[in-house]
Amino acid sequence: MTLQRTPAEHEPVARVLPMLEVPHLDREFDYLVSAEQSDDAQPGVRVRVRFRGRLVDAFILERRSETDHTGKLGWLDRVISAEPVLTGQVRRLVDAVAARYAGTRADVIRLAVPPRHARVEREPVPDLPVMTVEPPDESGWAAYGRGAQFLAALRDGRAARAVWQALPGERWVDRLAEAALVTVRAGRGVLAIVPDQRDVDDLHGALADRLDTGRVVALSAGLGPAERYRRWLAVLRGQARVVVGTRSAVFAPVADLGLVMVWDDGNDTLAEPRAPYPHAREVAMLRAHQLRCAAIIGGYARTAEAQALVRSRWAHDLVATRPVVRDRTPRVIALDDSNFQHERDPAARTARLPSVALRAARGALDAGAPVLVQVPRRGYVPALACARCRQIARCRHCTGPLSLPDRDAPGVVCRWCGRQDPALRCARCGSDAVRAVVVGARRTAEELGRAFPGVTVVTSGGDTVVPSVDGRPALVVATPGAEPVAAGGYGAALLLDAWALLGRQDLRAAEDTLRRWMIAAALVRPRGAGGVVTVVAESALPTVQALIRWDPVGHAEAELDARAEVGLPPAVHIAALDGTPDAVRALLEVAELPPEAEPLGPVELPFGARRPPGIGPDSPVHRMLVRVPRESGLALAAALRRATGVLSARHDHAPVRVQIDPLHIG
Repeated sequence: MTLQRTPAEHEPVARVLPMLEVPHLDREFDYLVSAEQSDDAQPGVRVRVRFRGRLVDAFILERRSETDHTGKLGWLDRVISAEPVLTGQVRRLVDAVAARYAGTRADVIRLAVPPRHARVEREPVPDLPVMTVEPPDESGWAAYGRGAQFLAALRDGRAARAVWQALPGERWVDRLAEAALVTVRAGRGVLAIVPDQRDVDDLHGALADRLDTGRVVALSAGLGPAERYRRWLAVLRGQARVVVGTRSAVFAPVADLGLVMVWDDGNDTLAEPRAPYPHAREVAMLRAHQLRCAAIIGGYARTAEAQALVRSRWAHDLVATRPVVRDRTPRVIALDDSNFQHERDPAARTARLPSVALRAARGALDAGAPVLVQVPRRGYVPALACARCRQIARCRHCTGPLSLPDRDAPGVVCRWCGRQDPALRCARCGSDAVRAVVVGARRTAEELGRAFPGVTVVTSGGDTVVPSVDGRPALVVATPGAEPVAAGGYGAALLLDAWALLGRQDLRAAEDTLRRWMIAAALVRPRGAGGVVTVVAESALPTVQALIRWDPVGHAEAELDARAEVGLPPAVHIAALDGTPDAVRALLEVAELPPEAEPLGPVELPFGARRPPGIGPDSPVHRMLVRVPRESGLALAAALRRATGVLSARHDHAPVRVQIDPLHIG
């Protein structure tokens, strides 16, 4: 028996976007809406449609009275939920992100809208009391030039944009919470994006102490599906006015958004590893631009991308005056390249812990303060090399780097596949002797324990992150990003193995090194209280000089100039095309690139880069770069987006991964 359906009387056509993975089907399709479905089938709801003989999920984009399709229309199979989860605001953002990153809208929607949880949708909506917000204490912003003006702009609902350099010792969560409260008191919503769960907890706690329960929510990957969807619905329904979250929360449907905040935008975790690989900072700024709302990018250091916003006058500086900076920062000591220093300590340039670092640590411990020791790598000995020929030790099965997990380990272990090699021999010279290339945090803690007998040694990093330590004397060995907060601040900080950070073959090596150093140094007491930071690197290096002067703005300005000179982002836009040689070649043949586009390559896929999905492990993968001036970025993305659609429709080549302005170019 065939079910007879009657079209809806008003706007019987629904234009939907199927959630399909293939680029050539990233377009809308029209379906008929039955009279029974009409009330629920509104723009933004999830539906299920029959597409090429199978049922697929889709979103209704709009209802129409007529269709442009000349053939017979199919019916909506069913309305999955009457909840309009794809709001008009989020849909415009999805379109902009897909255009900016040469992706499909379906991929962006998967990042923006969490999976449905039916039981949560059926839960009754709690009745929240009328929100009351006490005026925040704004005195903390007085240390920053234009700080009071920025808060005044938020109070008036103006679209102020700023790049903020937090002072050392500053409780940055308090400053952002104060800015959020000013915005909420003006009747607007707030969205705050931070790198990790630790920052989410800190900022959410600062806001929860100042706002009514239920008005501020935290969104992160650590939540279960039900709880995440419950909190997301609270935002969608307008109950939560402030959202704090990690990178995917940048799409949260905050009603009447008045302020977007991004903290520590140089952190790698803000770059989405799933297609179309957007960066949360860029999405946040796109959103602020679309909605004409206020925005602030904050951090102890500054990225070249943030400095580019200041240089373009899209945002303005929010920094403290130099006297305030000198008063708040610790004293920074580096290895002197003078002959006097070399004669005093001949091993200073080669020793991992030179005497200047040991003196700083001993002085802080004698003063009754803890000492922070930052080590770039976790583990015991994370990288090994042949002691005779210095060849890097690699796994014979997968070519991954070999490491020594523990002092008493029976053999070395591959960091990629986990296989043990109890009888390691160098593939080049046959020697069985190895040496440490990089020393990890646990080995460092072991060495410091011998150098300072009787002193407590705490390690923080990897799966065992210590959130805080008390103010008693101790040696705290931590990897970047896992530094505990010390009560009263650290008396000293030792920044070890600078060469491991600065020597990386990476576009952002210097910028990222300064960011990691400044985050650690910001936990140290100011120089007036005896705080000292010792960086084991030559003082003549520009990055070390920026740390000594505490000048992240000058370093970012120089970095931006250097990249403009050699044609690297953010001075230009670069697309990285990864795929088999034939597929990359076919994509470039189809793509109608802008006339000013400059192809670079092809080259082998950079070491350590993930292989594109859908390509067999035995197939070669090449990378092609395409560079265009900054004003041609959207044209490049549009050309590549069309070309991937053409190749997808042909089905004669493996897919090509397209990344616009990737963090790591190669």
